[in-house]
Amino acid sequence: MKLHELSPAKGSNRETKRIGRGHGSGWGKTSGKGHKGQWARAGGGVRPGFEGGQTSLARRMPKRGFNNIFKTEYAVVNVRDLEKRFESGAVVDEAAIMESGLVKKPLDGIKVLGMGSISKKLTVKVTKFSETAKTKIEAAGGSIEALPEKAKFLPNNANAKKRAEEKAKFSKA
Repeated sequence: MKLHELSPAKGSNRETKRIGRGHGSGWGKTSGKGHKGQWARAGGGVRPGFEGGQTSLARRMPKRGFNNIFKTEYAVVNVRDLEKRFESGAVVDEAAIMESGLVKKPLDGIKVLGMGSISKKLTVKVTKFSETAKTKIEAAGGSIEALPEKAKFLPNNANAKKRAEEKAKFSKA
């Protein structure tokens, strides 16, 4: 087989619809757009989701709940994963966990959970620990260190309040 002998599978390609090329084409006169009206005009039609003035489906559906923008989300790691990825005596911190591929994004911090077992002596420095993870790491001879949580942004009114307090502090001095 040569390159010039290649052709697409039968029925996989369709000829393009060439409109406005006379009656012989099958798409003459109105070019498949019918007679007058909104859809026959250049640039005519309505936006996606428009229902002719009737309240759209997206607006008719009930809205429930809300998304808490101040929610704290932790990336989780189990002690069994620490056992597999780290050598005995290693210092396991956020950077080491990310480097090992256990976590892609640390989110608001990393939390170690107690699933599995651990026999290696590790020094683990992350944001949070479950009680079972603490006991398992310490039972294996390792140590834990809880890092402070990352500062979250405050809502506008709280930021204004904070700025006012700082301003008052400096004006007194």
